[in-house]
Amino acid sequence: MSADSSPLVGSTPASYGTLTIGTSLDPLNSSFSSVRLSGYCGSPWRVVGYYVVVWVMAGIPLLLFWWKPAWGVWLRLQPCTLARAETLVIEIRDKEDSSWQLYTVQVQTEAISEGSLELPPQTQAEDGCSQVAVGAVPEGAWKDTAQLHRNEEAVSGQQVLRYYLFQGRRYIWIETQQAFCQVSLLDHGRTCDDIHHSRSGLSLRDQTVRKTIYGPNVISVPVKSYPQLLVDEALNPYYGFQAFSIGLWLADHYYWYALCIFLISSISICLSLYKTRKQSQTLRDMVKLSMQVCVCRPGGEKEWVDSSELVPGDCMMLPQEGGLMPCDAALVAGECMVNESSLTGESIPVLKTALLEGPVPYCPETHRRHTLFCGTLILQARAFIGPHVLAVVTRTGFCTAKGGLVSSILHPRPIKFKFYKHSMKFVAALSVLALLGTIYSVFILYRNRVPVNEIVIRALDLVTVVVPPALPAAMTVCTLYAQSRLQRRGIFCIHPLRINLGGKVRLVCFDKTGTLTEDGLDVMGVVPLKGQAFLPLVPEPRRLPMGPLLRALATCHALSRLQDTPVGDPMDLRMVESTGWVMEEGPAADSAFGTQVLTVMRPPVPDSQLQGMEEPPPPVSILSRFPFSSTLQRMNVVVAWLGATQPEAYVKGSPELVAGLCNPETVPTNFAQMLQSYTAAGYRVVALAGKPLPIAPSLEAAQQLTRDTVEHELSLLGLLVMRNLLKPQTTPVIQALRKTGIRTVMVTGDNLQTAITVAQSCGMVGAQEHLLIIHATPPERGQPASLEFLPVESSVAVNGPKDPDQAASYILEPEPRSSHLALSGLTFGVLMKHFPRLLPKVLVQGTVFARMAPEQKTELVCELQKLQYCVGMCGDGANDCGALKAADVGISLSQAEASVVSPFTSSVANIECVPMVIREGRCSLDTSFSVFKYMALYSLTQFMSVLILYTINTNLGDMQFLAIDLVITTTVAVLMSRTGPALALGRARPPGALISVPVLSSLLLQVALVAGVQLGGYFLTVAQPWFVPLNRTVPAPDNLPNYENTVVFSVSSFQYLILAAAVSKGAPFRRPLYTNVPFLVTLVLLGSILVGLLLAPGLLRGPLMLRNIADTCFKLLLLGLVAFNFVGAFMLESVLDQCLPVCLRWLWPKRASKKRFKQLEAELVEQPWPPPTGSRQ
Repeated sequence: MSADSSPLVGSTPASYGTLTIGTSLDPLNSSFSSVRLSGYCGSPWRVVGYYVVVWVMAGIPLLLFWWKPAWGVWLRLQPCTLARAETLVIEIRDKEDSSWQLYTVQVQTEAISEGSLELPPQTQAEDGCSQVAVGAVPEGAWKDTAQLHRNEEAVSGQQVLRYYLFQGRRYIWIETQQAFCQVSLLDHGRTCDDIHHSRSGLSLRDQTVRKTIYGPNVISVPVKSYPQLLVDEALNPYYGFQAFSIGLWLADHYYWYALCIFLISSISICLSLYKTRKQSQTLRDMVKLSMQVCVCRPGGEKEWVDSSELVPGDCMMLPQEGGLMPCDAALVAGECMVNESSLTGESIPVLKTALLEGPVPYCPETHRRHTLFCGTLILQARAFIGPHVLAVVTRTGFCTAKGGLVSSILHPRPIKFKFYKHSMKFVAALSVLALLGTIYSVFILYRNRVPVNEIVIRALDLVTVVVPPALPAAMTVCTLYAQSRLQRRGIFCIHPLRINLGGKVRLVCFDKTGTLTEDGLDVMGVVPLKGQAFLPLVPEPRRLPMGPLLRALATCHALSRLQDTPVGDPMDLRMVESTGWVMEEGPAADSAFGTQVLTVMRPPVPDSQLQGMEEPPPPVSILSRFPFSSTLQRMNVVVAWLGATQPEAYVKGSPELVAGLCNPETVPTNFAQMLQSYTAAGYRVVALAGKPLPIAPSLEAAQQLTRDTVEHELSLLGLLVMRNLLKPQTTPVIQALRKTGIRTVMVTGDNLQTAITVAQSCGMVGAQEHLLIIHATPPERGQPASLEFLPVESSVAVNGPKDPDQAASYILEPEPRSSHLALSGLTFGVLMKHFPRLLPKVLVQGTVFARMAPEQKTELVCELQKLQYCVGMCGDGANDCGALKAADVGISLSQAEASVVSPFTSSVANIECVPMVIREGRCSLDTSFSVFKYMALYSLTQFMSVLILYTINTNLGDMQFLAIDLVITTTVAVLMSRTGPALALGRARPPGALISVPVLSSLLLQVALVAGVQLGGYFLTVAQPWFVPLNRTVPAPDNLPNYENTVVFSVSSFQYLILAAAVSKGAPFRRPLYTNVPFLVTLVLLGSILVGLLLAPGLLRGPLMLRNIADTCFKLLLLGLVAFNFVGAFMLESVLDQCLPVCLRWLWPKRASKKRFKQLEAELVEQPWPPPTGSRQ
């Protein structure tokens, strides 16, 4: 369910048809750990009982079932097997939490048209029956359209399709498996041969049946109407509480306050509706794609159809001018130059070549270089064999790569953050406090002989005082300010809630090329071979004599011409530029070689040619190529030229792998040492090899070759040495992160030694720190898997022949706190499979991960998260998409304004954005704590005021509530979040737990101070000789104005300002308070108004219902009490910050951390690992 590569959703059903499934790794849904499906069907007695309950409880359960649909299903329907289910309850558990999220979906049915689908003879099952059956009770038979899911036995099913839709994806019922299966899994096991057999296209009947099964090729983003949105918004618990509060205030005659809150809530709802609908429309317009495409039909016919009609198995004819891809498709004829920036964030065009035939299972990720993904832009398409560029549709709708990304936006991964969970618990605690206050108020009001209806209204009104209804809005403002500040710095965030997670980042993974180092590569030269010996470095490759090495440098690339400009990988561009050769494509290429070719490379005209002294070298034509694969770490081409007796193959790639493909006799004995000499200096080294091919020099013959044939028994030609400089911002950022205790890890596809050198150069590995290389050997020839631990000085053992004696001869004395481990993707894979218990120890100390495939980068991030690291990932988006999506804080370096590749996108292509995001995260998290504390203190302060006034049978007035809640509190709460982040990162991190001793101590002591000052003001008032008690026989607001109300209101109004200033401390995560000028001006302005209101009320006395106090000395005494409150509040916060941590450490010695990575670090301090001597395990 979570991933297309996952197994069928379920197996033989357990009781009541509940299926529990473990999900496979998927960057888009990597948070899912397990999913349960439970089936339910109709029950007349339950339905009757359901409506009786709803009727008796006046429809209140309908609101509850709106919030919790699964509860309504459990009450209305009875459990049953999945085969009979009409409604499903889907339970999803997050990998980081034990809680389950519940969803309900309806099982839909659709009739399948009569008839069967004809399969090619070689793919038809022996008995002619279907390979996959869908339906309910087996009855009759129908044949499946395609050889998509292979089963041993033939199965049959009724011609009724049962399916459900969840998060856009379609899941169909497989009768023989007794389970629902994601429809894209019907393609699981489809081979490259099967893809090529679909070139003839589908008949109309086949297409109709497949459309019934797969659904339309549409990525639909629902855009609700304003009435629907209004219902959804109005039924939100937050606005439900607001409506309840407004009703109470009206009943209590607080008309102005109720009217203002109603208007504010209405404006807020309207703005929310407009924003929600606009966002939905924008996303819909972005993903909406409707176009006419030309598809093949059996018999050589062509038909233009709408893109929504496409189904897997259709064969599309791509126009030469290109265009947007409406689906995922495998290229089976021709080549395409594609811009995939909409999916990866990488703007460099990618060359896609035709998929090779063979029995190998087709996989979009494995065959990425042969797959055209939905939403990507084809810049140009070129046909070579045959008149058309053909692509076979493999996935449609939400099953496509683009559909998966859109689904992740519509249904984002839930954020499990302690702060958010504690905030809900805290609100629940406030609710309990409100209940206690309600009980007290009922007792007091009853004692004061208040009428029962007044008691009910006043008691419920107290609930609206204690639980602040504006809390969600105030918390949202914090992240919006942070998001705005990041955007001004060129960092765009599409998931604002993840900003707070940035404040808890403990480890950051970095890609190397394009992230830590510059995008461009400078060619330092070429190391040619003569016999079995390396020659000196040739700084200018164009000076090489004409031969295999020069031809390999000029032709072994995947460049293409777009509008007369070569485009492609920057390394290929620099390599070709260094040779001086010029690329030609199109009609000119045909006449050069006398036959159709992919590309022609023309050598530069030598100076001697100008004088007619010698014949120029012939141009070289590229007949076939296998583009670079991150998994295979190499590419190759087949070329020919006039006068050549046979074509030649050239291979370019990782030196270790290319050398392994070569005939050992052609590899110099000092190959490892030569490679080590360059990689240790930080250069990027690429090996080139070649061989002649015994085939005809034609495009058709070259296209029939397999990669294995081309890469067998090669001869090493030489080494290309390139320099990849560190970006100037890299070293300062890495050192700053390490100084603050944030681990930095390099995850790259480059050579291990090169990665180590870059890590040492940028400060990931300090000069005085130990670095060990772990090399793993998989089990072979009956020998178990083994590990070798090598000091970095002997890393030649990794790149060349390994000498176990040499590995054991070194005495290693690693220091756990300053030791680092480096390993390759091969070693990482062996550790995952054969040494799972050692893997956590490696991850805690691992700093350099080299030769990592894209899927391994994702696995690494997920494994680090299992150790409870909050993981950041920074990359260019090209091969890091999975890791960027899986990380808690993924930052893509892209020129796009915003990218769906990761939560954060930096338009400035260097890693300075990482500390910026962390600083903003810490600031936002610390501000969230402050705002939450302030809103809680505001509620508790007002709670104390109301309780004091209830005791004497009065209350705050209508306009007084309005002044406190809107003029003072709302203004202050919005502006206090504007304080920016600290200018530098520190080692301290903001706390993640809201329910903690420091936070609770602050709240309790501040509340005690507030209560003491309010009670002090009240008793001072009562003690004055001019004091006249209020008339307790008359309830509020009829007994206003009075002295008690006036003093409590005046003192509490000052307290809201004092508390706002006290909790708005700056260091260490925010700038000083004085830098937030609007907030400071507001505090001064409101404070001045309150002082004036106390000393000389003037015109405001009437609207606020304040009683005039003529005693100036008493007024000054009240101001002194306020000043005492001011000093006390700041002293409390200062003492708690400075002394409480010391007291806690003295009272409760530090306990072992619950985080897994900290436990491992403590274990490594006591028992260092790897062993203190070099060894093999």
